[in-house]
Parts: sequence; C-alpha cells; structure tokens
Amino acid sequence: MPNASKEYVLGQSADAARRLNIQDLQFADESERLLDEIALRPNDRVVEIGSGAGGFSRRILRRLGAGGVLVGVDYSPGLLEQARRNLVGTGEARFEPFSGDVTQPGPWLEGADVVLGRTVVHHIPMAESWLGRLRTALRPGTRVGFVEPEFRALLGRFSVLEAAGRHELAVLRVWAEGISRFYQASGLSPCVGATLAWALQAAGYTNVRGHSCEHPTDQTVIENLLLYYDEIRDRYLSMGIMTADEIEKQKQQLRALPVGGLPAVWGVHRVTAVV
Repeated sequence: MPNASKEYVLGQSADAARRLNIQDLQFADESERLLDEIALRPNDRVVEIGSGAGGFSRRILRRLGAGGVLVGVDYSPGLLEQARRNLVGTGEARFEPFSGDVTQPGPWLEGADVVLGRTVVHHIPMAESWLGRLRTALRPGTRVGFVEPEFRALLGRFSVLEAAGRHELAVLRVWAEGISRFYQASGLSPCVGATLAWALQAAGYTNVRGHSCEHPTDQTVIENLLLYYDEIRDRYLSMGIMTADEIEKQKQQLRALPVGGLPAVWGVHRVTAVV
C-alpha cells in the first residue's frame, strides 16, 4: 500500500471547487442539523478542519456574531484563497484561513470552543488515532461535530436489485466500489463515518450522538459523479483502478440513467460530541 499523503487526495482546481459547491447543496440539510446540535454561540471560536473552498464555512459564519471567529484549516493554499474570496461579506464574524496539515493537531486549535469537519475525517489516515490526538489537544468542554459520507453500506442493495433485473444500476455500484477502492489504496478510511460515534466514545469524548441517513440520487448527484470521474481520472489510471475506456463507459452510462426512482448511492453520518 502506498504511503498516505497529507494532501487532499482529490483535486484542487476550479472544477474541484465546483464539485465541492455541488456537494455543499447535497449535504445542506445534514450540515444545518449538525450546526443546530452544536448550538453555536455568537462569540465562539470555531475551527473547521479541511475548510476547502468555504461551502460549509459559509453556513458556520452565518451562525456567529461580530465577536465570533472561524479558523478555516486546509492544506491547499489555493482552496483557502477561494474560500477567502467566497466568504467576503458573509456574516459579522471574522474568517481566519490557516494553511496547515490537518492530520497533526497544531496551534490553530488553541482557544477553540468548537471543532467541526464535513466530509474530511475519511481523508485522514488512521482517523481513529487522529481523533484521540485531537481530544488531547482540546480543552475540556470543547464541542466537536462531523458530517461524513458513507460509500459502502448500501452496496448490498445494488447487488440485490441488479440480480432482480435492474442492470442499469450497475453504474452506481461501480462508482461506489471504485471510490472505496481508491481511498483504501491511498491509505485512507472510506467507511470511518459508520464507526465514528464508537471511535469518539473509545477516545473518551462524552455526550456522543450519532445519526445516519441516505441521500437520494438526483440530477445533482449524477453531475457530482461525472465531475468526480474527471477529477480522479489520472489517479485511477496510475493506480490501475480503471482504464480510460472504462471511465468513459461509466460516464456514458451515468448520463443515460433515467433520473427519478434511483436508489441512494451514498449515505451520510452526522456525529457530535464533547471533550
């Protein structure tokens, strides 16, 4: 297995930011529910792990007052610059971008009242160990919350539906299997969301609450999957996950899918806790 990189394993281009913006819409409901459960206070100092281009950051800033601060931590200076531009005029709180390695707790955590992350924990190698290191770096009473995708738990449903004659759904199963294989080959944690609450409890967090749901496969999901294939193409080729012809075939089949009545291709886990 190759050494896991501390960089975001997907892209950092304008197209990548566009995919993340689409993703923000798809995770909107669970993001707002997470912020409801965290109960942000106007003067909170919030640290967002893997803030990217600022989609989730905007939702956080709208909940803070003039005395609040959002520290957006990301390894990519390019995405942080996009976030800085995208968040101008969003709420009264101050946004502080910080370029750093989120896999190693650092000075950006000092004074945090809240630590949040959306679709980022599964990008961290041995995420469970990281959750323990995070806890030791935070002061008692700090609230933490994460939203994580689920790529594998729904695969059994696709196998059953395909066996019953829904052969057009193979393209969704292949996508979910491919992203899972890619993350595993990169040394990451594609299904950490499913055990996230348990991992937090094991690390000594308190008041752990978890919730899981499925996200419907609509036209925005199909667009997201197509953008993902464009973004990940070279890595799939170099790692032997798919050939160029296979990728193009999958994209054609995705475009041909009749939207409406499609089963969910991914789920969402939402977890909150207190240090």
